Amino acid sequence: MSVDRSPFDLSDPPQIPKDKLPTMYDLPSEVVGESGLPDLFHIWQAELCSATFCPPTYDSDSIFIASDLNLYYDWQHTSWYKRPDWYAVVGVPRFYEQRDLRMSYVMWQEEVPPFIVIEFLSESTRDEDLGRTTRKGAIPTKWEVYEQIVKIPYYVTFDRLTNELQVFQLENQRYQLQQLTDNKLWIPDLELGLGCWFGNYKGSTRCWLRWYDIDGNWFPTPQEQADLERIRAENERIRAENERIRAESESQRAERLAEYIRKMGINPDEI
Repeated sequence: MSVDRSPFDLSDPPQIPKDKLPTMYDLPSEVVGESGLPDLFHIWQAELCSATFCPPTYDSDSIFIASDLNLYYDWQHTSWYKRPDWYAVVGVPRFYEQRDLRMSYVMWQEEVPPFIVIEFLSESTRDEDLGRTTRKGAIPTKWEVYEQIVKIPYYVTFDRLTNELQVFQLENQRYQLQQLTDNKLWIPDLELGLGCWFGNYKGSTRCWLRWYDIDGNWFPTPQEQADLERIRAENERIRAENERIRAESESQRAERLAEYIRKMGINPDEI
């Protein structure tokens, strides 16, 4: 698959001054010309990916995570964008210009590509997500944009019907399908792994994508972390109560023994 031209290349930025190019404030953030909203799986799966994305090599203020947020990639065609189901950018401020929530991600302003993009396959987008389509007219396909224009290092697809996880890594300017072990992939640059987890999330027990640490432990969601803290607090309360009961019992036994000794005419304090 080839690209006729590279509308945007980080190594060759536009010659127009950056402050003269459109920013996110000038570009549409809603889904223009598209109908329908993401289904619950797309929403919840994106939430789970976001909640467990905790690379230890970056602090939270230098990570930007987005779901269904326009990704603008061509400063010469500002109406062109892709809308990944989920993506993460590392090494950029969490907020736009340190203060605003991003309404979109504009490559020629940000100058840092997403490190990873995830698409949750559906019947209507499966072929395009897997690079099986060719461009119609001038607008590049999703695969072309991710691989050859924005050059995103990791591209992931997940099929919720078959639970198939596919990870493509950019090698020699082309995406190469990676071999997975137990449906998991370790990403050294992030010191983070992505894999399939079978469990209950928001009341739905199924296979989900989530992130894990270097020891293979799944990162907990805020709710799971809160539940763990409550369990720890309850265990500590029970332990303290048992200690109190044990101390009271020992004190009561000592008092009964002292009373018995006194009845025998012996002062227990003199023993």
